[in-house]
Amino acid sequence: MGQKVHPHGLRLGPVYNWSSRWFFSNKRSYRDAILEDVKVRAALMKKYSYAGITEVIVERGIKKITVTIFSVKPGMIIGRGGKGLEEVKAIITSNLSASNIGNKTKIDLKIEPVKVPYTNAYYVAQSIAEKLIRNLPHRAVVHSTMTRVMEAGVKGVKVQLGGRIQGAEISRIEKYFQGSVPTSTIRELVSYAKFPALTKSGYVGVKVWICQKS
Repeated sequence: MGQKVHPHGLRLGPVYNWSSRWFFSNKRSYRDAILEDVKVRAALMKKYSYAGITEVIVERGIKKITVTIFSVKPGMIIGRGGKGLEEVKAIITSNLSASNIGNKTKIDLKIEPVKVPYTNAYYVAQSIAEKLIRNLPHRAVVHSTMTRVMEAGVKGVKVQLGGRIQGAEISRIEKYFQGSVPTSTIRELVSYAKFPALTKSGYVGVKVWICQKS
């Protein structure tokens, strides 16, 4: 079961919390809010990819939206004197519906640092993908990255590459393991992420599982 179900979705509730935290009884409002959150999250992660954003949490209240951004380099988002925060608010506002803007919904921003980046699966997957795009040897990249992950004090890490790796004519899947990653044990803190690497030969998918110490 652990190979077929999303590791994060499997643990929603018992271990992890939702990335969008709010409730609407109106089905139309619920649908619109989900779409807004997806657009806001995608826009922020694309705009500030250089800052190492790993997660964006959206909480909605009465005329208030709280957006929490987890970043490896929060200073690059905040900017000098907090000037960058206005740009972040402008991006969020541009992806909100006219009803929220008309009601003068207050936007509250929180920028949280990721203290140990190599225990976060999204950051690790992104760093591997960026090196594959630069055409570095994939095995050396994966092994060196997994070593740094294990040195960060986790139980185990698993990396999977899929596609035309190193420009091969036939696509294939390669898996790499270090330590223990129990994918079916719900109580384990398993961080999971996938990231596409657009190489000269096409896309290479990068998937990362990290079993963190509880």
